[in-house]
Amino acid sequence: MVLLATQPTAQDYMSILGSVAPLILLFVVFYFFLIRPQKKRDKAEKEMRDSIKVGDEISTIGGFIGKVVSIKEDTLVIESSSDRTKLKVYRWAIRGKEAAPADKIEEPKETK
Repeated sequence: MVLLATQPTAQDYMSILGSVAPLILLFVVFYFFLIRPQKKRDKAEKEMRDSIKVGDEISTIGGFIGKVVSIKEDTLVIESSSDRTKLKVYRWAIRGKEAAPADKIEEPKETK
């Protein structure tokens, strides 16, 4: 039995391209609408966290607001304004820089 090799036709190539093209298009859409914007956000957050210096007002993902007292490699010590409580937090736990100054936050007044 002899098998003859036939040359693929243009129609064969078009059917392969037609089945792969939606996958390629889906990947391109995911890249431009999901992957690329997330990388930009991650880069901006990293730059913000790396630019923090002693004396900056920051807020953490846990909701604490305070002034940076000292910085080590991956940790920071922040101090609350009202009772000078010091907290040690990881650098990745910082939500934002230049938050509303903790001194200006109004505390509820006690009623008698």
